[in-house]
Amino acid sequence: MAELLTAFHFSEPGWLWALLLCAPVAGWLLLFRQLAGNNDRIQQYADAHLMPHLLGRSTASTRTQWQRYARWAGLWTLLVVAMAGPRWGFTDVQLFRPGTNLLILMDISRSMQVADVPPSRLARARQEVEDLLNENRGVRVGLIGFASVAHVVSPVTEDMQGIHRVLSALDTSLVRLQGSRLLFALERAQQLLAGQPAESVNSILIISDGDFEEQGLEQRLEELAAAGIRVHILGVGTPEGDAVPGEGREGPWILNRTGQPVISSLNEPLLQSLAKAGNGLYQRADYRERDTGKILSEVKAQALPGTGQDERTRVWNERFYILAGLALLLMLPLFRRTLSGNRL
Repeated sequence: MAELLTAFHFSEPGWLWALLLCAPVAGWLLLFRQLAGNNDRIQQYADAHLMPHLLGRSTASTRTQWQRYARWAGLWTLLVVAMAGPRWGFTDVQLFRPGTNLLILMDISRSMQVADVPPSRLARARQEVEDLLNENRGVRVGLIGFASVAHVVSPVTEDMQGIHRVLSALDTSLVRLQGSRLLFALERAQQLLAGQPAESVNSILIISDGDFEEQGLEQRLEELAAAGIRVHILGVGTPEGDAVPGEGREGPWILNRTGQPVISSLNEPLLQSLAKAGNGLYQRADYRERDTGKILSEVKAQALPGTGQDERTRVWNERFYILAGLALLLMLPLFRRTLSGNRL
């Protein structure tokens, strides 16, 4: 109880001055009753039943008028105290540096249709992004789908629901030319991050099976890391792999020169070396939320203040709604009586 009293305070205490209005209203009510008893001569200027309308005075008894005043004063007090913002109970939240951005590069090449992780690698990649968006607090997120070309699905934004809505549209059918050109996607990502404020903390998350044949990927990631952009990687698939599905006239599978189905497997050694070059974290995607949670923790850790600067802010629990709700409940009978009077 002592801790509660110590923590209790008002966010806008200036509103409490409005409680003083109750005193002049009570004084006016007392003065009105006295004047009503000293103005008997006015009664001769109009009939008795017209006098309340002429003078603007109520015919109610003194007791009734004071009951009305007590009801009004109680409601006024509840509403004014609610406006003052009573609060108690709090949570200390560690501060992040402003402008923490995470740009997701999702591989949508044909190999992502492989079903070695059911229902497919692409479906698993979408689920990983869903998990990340659901867990995310305080990090702005952008999304790029890439294969032979890169498509900006969503710029860096705080609107997680907006990304949720467009995520289902990411499909391998968006690109005609197949193949994974990660260098082009990284260049597009750097262009988007360059438009963010200079003090921003930027990270990139690549979600792919590692089916890359480009040269100079590690060197490019090292350049990004040197520029302050960490690159994390989420591997989707299994080392054993499976056949790559075909489309249309290609038949059920894509065939190689010998007529055998093309097998695509998770290139985990390459992805691990790329994550190391980008000064980031590598995780293999699984059914649990631990993989995206760990990557998100790394992104947030990069945004924390430097060593020895444990900066925190206190977030108070606002309680104004309790008093406002009580005032509304007390006004309901008055509202009902007014409606009944209008119908009559």
